[in-house]
Amino acid sequence: MSTQQQAERQLRAWLETVVTGLNLCPFARPLLHSPALRIVCCAAPDTPDGLEQMRLQVLEELDLLQRSPEREIATTLLAFTAGLIDFDDFLDFLDLANELLIEAGLEGHIQLASFHPDYLFAGEAADAASHYSNRAPLPVIHLLREDMVERVLADYPDPQSIPGNNIARLNGIGREQLARQLALLRSS
Repeated sequence: MSTQQQAERQLRAWLETVVTGLNLCPFARPLLHSPALRIVCCAAPDTPDGLEQMRLQVLEELDLLQRSPEREIATTLLAFTAGLIDFDDFLDFLDLANELLIEAGLEGHIQLASFHPDYLFAGEAADAASHYSNRAPLPVIHLLREDMVERVLADYPDPQSIPGNNIARLNGIGREQLARQLALLRSS
């Protein structure tokens, strides 16, 4: 099995068991088995050349998403299979990706969400279960169409309650169980 296939399998399992399975994102379910969900991998390492490859891949995915009709590509998960393993390095690259989005004139059209195996929210205890709302088997930058996000939020009753509901749900499951689940996803 190729790295791309393994990464896609891990991410689809994560989407099914965590993101939609725990209803962390009530909007994800319709796209789960849609061909409009694009999952792509970047196998570049954390080297100067690798970081340039990552930068170019972000630009390519931004361009492809903004040029494609929503029915063909609604959203993109860009997974990093060899680089950005360190969470601080990932955050630095996420800052760069946001700068690229702005420089491309796509602010207000595309937004980035981030997921990482070691995701930590600032100001939260390191062992808080809430971190698992943004933990994934691989480092991932999620490229979302802002107009699509606005449409689904407009149709959802009380979208402001989603983060609080997620924290309560994750606390109810417990950090130990969530850590086991993530470890299983990462090893699959």
